[in-house]
Amino acid sequence: MNKVYMDFAATTFTSAEVLQSMLPYFTTEFGNAASQHGFGQSAERAVARAREQIATAIGAHPSEIYFTSGATEANNWIINGVVRRSASKRVLISAIEHPSIYETVAHLKREGFTVEYINVDRDGIISVSDLIHKLSKPCALVSVMTANNEVGTVQYINTISQICEQRGVPFHTDATQAIGSVYINVKEMSIDALSLSSHKLYGPKGIGALYVRNGLQVDKLLHGGHQERNRRGGTQNVPAIVGFGTAVEVAMRDSSVNNARVKQLREYMINQIETRIKNVTLNGHRTQRLPGNVNFSFKGIEGESILMMLDLAGIAVSTGSACSSGTLERSYVLEAMGVMPELNNGSIRFSIGRSTTKDEIDYTVGELESIVKRLRSMSPLKSS
Repeated sequence: MNKVYMDFAATTFTSAEVLQSMLPYFTTEFGNAASQHGFGQSAERAVARAREQIATAIGAHPSEIYFTSGATEANNWIINGVVRRSASKRVLISAIEHPSIYETVAHLKREGFTVEYINVDRDGIISVSDLIHKLSKPCALVSVMTANNEVGTVQYINTISQICEQRGVPFHTDATQAIGSVYINVKEMSIDALSLSSHKLYGPKGIGALYVRNGLQVDKLLHGGHQERNRRGGTQNVPAIVGFGTAVEVAMRDSSVNNARVKQLREYMINQIETRIKNVTLNGHRTQRLPGNVNFSFKGIEGESILMMLDLAGIAVSTGSACSSGTLERSYVLEAMGVMPELNNGSIRFSIGRSTTKDEIDYTVGELESIVKRLRSMSPLKSS
């Protein structure tokens, strides 16, 4: 049986180049970066280099990069760290944010903070007019993800950030899915805070970063040691930090070639599905989307059933965000985009990576066509 991985938006493998850069920091260069002796100083230099690699990739200064355990921690930190200290106690997020943003503001709401959601259109693009209207009242923070993890839609971040800047409201973006695929320069784009995660970039899991513009006041996350400029205590995970830095540098170095190839495969797959399978709907913006994202709804059947049958055929896909899988609840992302319930229930996300081949796509589409035909033949809705 073929084994095909089509879930790169959930996570990627750690590349050989990244792993190679990490290995010495598990063995010979194992010092604690906070120690004053030679071993510690060597580890600290490695951490500093990784901080510089990440800063360079997004146009930031190294002093503005804080290492975290991942984007979820970074998102929690920036939301809580800014909103809780603000006089307005009001936060705006897009209606299609990642669960780590969505659930964080939901917790604030239960504590009495005001949370409002910026509308999106059928393609998942933010309504600028709704944003402007909601910014007519004082606001502590606006958070809009650069690219959606489920449907792949890429936002016009430059426009959103400029609107926030004109009104003096800090702007944060979760760029976890976007880095390496979408141009980002935090200075040019007036971005005040930005979240990243390594494992979407062929780097190790469990390491991420938060960019915080110098001057933006954010509460300390963890009390303890003086790591991360006394804002996040705790021994630094040097091997993972090194791997993260390498992964970002490699992603930026190879972005043009990889993105062009992945985008070509994406368009091929979309065309094949639309040509060979009836009653399908592409979710997300047709062109303003991540290079490797393919999200379809299949009328008359449940996405969960398609996922399980594809898995039996050796094909790994997702019904949406990996962080919200394991539940049969409808996607709130598709719901916010106005996707009808019968299509929402039948959505599948295929995400293409740099190792994906045309043969794998052909195999996937072939199996998908058979599965959809079989499931529809058993469906009481009888969609053909």
